[in-house]
Amino acid sequence: MMEKIIALCKRRGFVFPSSEIYGGFAATYDFGPLGFLLKKNIEKAWRAWNVEMRDDVVEIEGAIFLHPKVWEASGHVGGFSDLLVEDLKTHKRYRADHLIEEAQIMDNAGMLKPDEVDGIIKKNNIKSPDGNALSGAKRFNLLVKTHLGPVEDETTVAYLKGESCQNIYVDYKSVLDSMHLKLPFGIAQIGKAFRNEITVKN
Repeated sequence: MMEKIIALCKRRGFVFPSSEIYGGFAATYDFGPLGFLLKKNIEKAWRAWNVEMRDDVVEIEGAIFLHPKVWEASGHVGGFSDLLVEDLKTHKRYRADHLIEEAQIMDNAGMLKPDEVDGIIKKNNIKSPDGNALSGAKRFNLLVKTHLGPVEDETTVAYLKGESCQNIYVDYKSVLDSMHLKLPFGIAQIGKAFRNEITVKN
């Protein structure tokens, strides 16, 4: 079904698979001419309703890179993760909670710790979708990590933002001081957020 929707969107000029001439790049898409216009119209309507019609809301546009300390303070570096298991034969990787939930052993398996996942997998003899044994669970951080500058070491680590609201939190005082706002007020933002997924899908 998803393939049919993507094909229709491509034919009509709404969305194109990104890097398609090089075989595509999983889960990345480019807005075509009509998709771009549709997106802009949605943003315009959202902005009119949530910002322009109100006296107590202002809008910002935050950077996509933030200081690593922002993500450490928010708990994203240490806690923004999923548990990963690996097929010991094919080396394909899977979200452990999805395998447990698909085996109908429990719901909300995303709350489990690595040792709990290992115990459930062993006790219930859960295999990979290819029928092979699985590795022990380990944490996989969902932030997209990179380096800024010519040297790649711990002093140049940066993360693409995993959610848009962090810019609002760290810019709060600057917005308050520069716009002379009185509480309560709101800060709005339309932007991109980035996630590094274990199993990249549509």
